[in-house]
Amino acid sequence: MTNTADIFSPVRLGDLELSHRLVMAPLTRNRAAADGTPTELMATHYAQRAGAGLLIAEGTTPNQVGQTYPNIPGLYTDSQVAGWRRVTDAVRAEGGRMFVQIQHGGRVSHPDNSGRTPVSASAVAQPETVHTANGLQDAVVPHALTLAEIADTISDYVAAARNAIDAGFAGVEIHSANGMLPHQFLAGNTNQRSDRYGGSIENRIRFTVEVVTAVADAIGAERVGVRFYPGGTVNSIVETDTEALYSALVTALAAEHLAYLHLVNADPKSPIFQQIRRIWPGKLIANPNLGWGMPLPEDGGRQAALDLLAAGADLISLGRAFIANPDLVERLRTGAPLNRLRDEPLMYVGGENGYNDYPTLAESAAARSEASSVAA
Repeated sequence: MTNTADIFSPVRLGDLELSHRLVMAPLTRNRAAADGTPTELMATHYAQRAGAGLLIAEGTTPNQVGQTYPNIPGLYTDSQVAGWRRVTDAVRAEGGRMFVQIQHGGRVSHPDNSGRTPVSASAVAQPETVHTANGLQDAVVPHALTLAEIADTISDYVAAARNAIDAGFAGVEIHSANGMLPHQFLAGNTNQRSDRYGGSIENRIRFTVEVVTAVADAIGAERVGVRFYPGGTVNSIVETDTEALYSALVTALAAEHLAYLHLVNADPKSPIFQQIRRIWPGKLIANPNLGWGMPLPEDGGRQAALDLLAAGADLISLGRAFIANPDLVERLRTGAPLNRLRDEPLMYVGGENGYNDYPTLAESAAARSEASSVAA
């Protein structure tokens, strides 16, 4: 399937008419309050980037035990919903459209963060350490969810999705990538169950399919997206049957008429990308692999975006380029130079620095003009 659309051509996504195809990817930034309530910092941050065709807000936990790291936002208390409403109001005031990613960390958590013993598909601890308010700590063995607890967890996803709509979001993205709880059900090394949620591919995809369909039934399929990372090894996930696994998973969701499917680190030349594009009948958001830990390309990912669109993607999500450039869309449209991303640790330390202090083109020009006047 070949897409001849340009980055800046309009596209329909669910019930939304978007003026172009650039999406701000969900990005963990650790700027919520300790109780998971979004802050004014966050409202400013997203409003600055409202020029994205669609903003997908950072991974947001649907319940207390699902919290991954410190200062991660939630969607399960009145305070959190009110905080997100301030964010969506600020984005709407700037003309933006916004989904939120619902993220349950499963075993990617720690009692020091959530106050609870983490849960997962099976009692298999993450071998990596976990970031906590008290520094890096060894992961604990998670509690394997019972069938009744799985049903309760799905209900928590549904409640969080309804809260998201109440908070003013246009929709939600279910995070089934990067080693989060749904991914833990998909992968064989984290799912050692022998019941209807484990063993066969049909059983291992069941949790993700049930979460997505339950949320779609609750708020409307046109308001629901889902994110996958086929073959991804983040948080020590190991898939041994990636092609067959995602073929079955995408096929199972294809009839749901979701707003979109979102692929992480998409490679337009990879067989799995091409396979998913053939199977998936709806909109496909592709997130290009620009080399985590490597400097951003000078074009901010524009060529990678064009390659993915030519290979059949409908929209392109960018992360770090949007962090460093609140007016990224204007810069890419005009070919203006990009801000360079400062030290990546600033992504997670809290505060304005490395968050809301990247200048727009207009602000940079004003600063240069002022400096020139002073020098004269």
